[in-house]
Amino acid sequence: LLPTSADLDPLFFDVIRLRNPDVRRTLLTISNNYTLNAIIVDFFCTSAAFEVASDLNLPAYSFLPSALGAAACLLYLPTLCNKFTQSFQHLNVLLDIPGAPPIPSADMPPTTFKGNKLYDVFLDIATNLPRSTGIIVDTFEYLEPKSFKEINDGLCLPDYPTPPLYCIGPLIVNTTVDGDGVPQCIKWLDSQPSKSVVFLCFGSLGSFSVQQLKEIAVGLERSGERFLWIVRNPPLENQSLNIDTKIDPDLKSLLPPGFLERTKEKGLVVKSWAPQLAVLNHDSVGGFVTHCGWNSVLESVCAGVPMLAWPLYAEQRFNRLLMVEEMKIALPMVESETGFVSSTEVEKRVKELMGSKEGDSVRERTLAMKHAAKVATSEGGSTRIALAKLVESWKQK
Repeated sequence: LLPTSADLDPLFFDVIRLRNPDVRRTLLTISNNYTLNAIIVDFFCTSAAFEVASDLNLPAYSFLPSALGAAACLLYLPTLCNKFTQSFQHLNVLLDIPGAPPIPSADMPPTTFKGNKLYDVFLDIATNLPRSTGIIVDTFEYLEPKSFKEINDGLCLPDYPTPPLYCIGPLIVNTTVDGDGVPQCIKWLDSQPSKSVVFLCFGSLGSFSVQQLKEIAVGLERSGERFLWIVRNPPLENQSLNIDTKIDPDLKSLLPPGFLERTKEKGLVVKSWAPQLAVLNHDSVGGFVTHCGWNSVLESVCAGVPMLAWPLYAEQRFNRLLMVEEMKIALPMVESETGFVSSTEVEKRVKELMGSKEGDSVRERTLAMKHAAKVATSEGGSTRIALAKLVESWKQK
């Protein structure tokens, strides 16, 4: 399991490259009994894996578990870096990236900022990506038609041929929660009115300071909306992400005095974890406050649940732009320059998501995308066709 780019060190990529001899030996061992037609590598491993693939004369396909708009950004990154001498976070301009809406330069992924410890690593990945025999992305065409067209038209790679693009998403494992193991939060949702609950969950690593947790609590209480909120411990000292998941959060010390008692009729706070996919597909859930991790976005789309986009790290600010401006499946949470979100903003945006014309518009759009995802993954749909073409390409090698 690869870590997120928010938690990476350049040493991680050195370790990947140092394992190349092991990868080569393993592939040779496999080839003693089976015919190897191709290898598929996570985009983090692109540069290192291509060395092995080239040595063994194997086609190498890159897999990007991201939005297609984010893939467009990665493909165009070398061109963009050559265009500007200053780092993106200091430019204060809108960047024009083919396959994506105009993006504020400061909203680019931090790994693309010159001076970031991973800048050279990600620039190397972006430079090597066009060497892929094909690029596989966890999305579907109808969700990102502009990105699909402009990448295929070669606009993201003005100096190189664009590898074939295979959109084979959404890749979501359908799970059910039943029997004696039904979590308390699902039982609680069973007692709530249809589409009445806003679900707040920020991924496996997302966490907030005590001050931010209290602001969220105040905003939720003032909104008057029903809520299911997954609360994690604040980040450990000198860390931006919550890595320590062994100790359950002390909710009474983290949240405002009396909050749990005052909101017990309308809200439920859950410690650390909930079955997100089951929650999103529950009839009582009508909105999702998310950190904009791509897997969470796809799960929400497939459940037909509109989102409130609150990015925390990695490429999530870029994802928010795609979700709000291009896909129109989310409303934005607006933070201060330091990333802090006030209780007033939380209250305003939650109300907007759950009961306004803007919220209704996003809800209708998300439901349309839910239907489109079903069509894409059905027989004759774009995802099935792309997957068939991908398999056929292996047979031709």
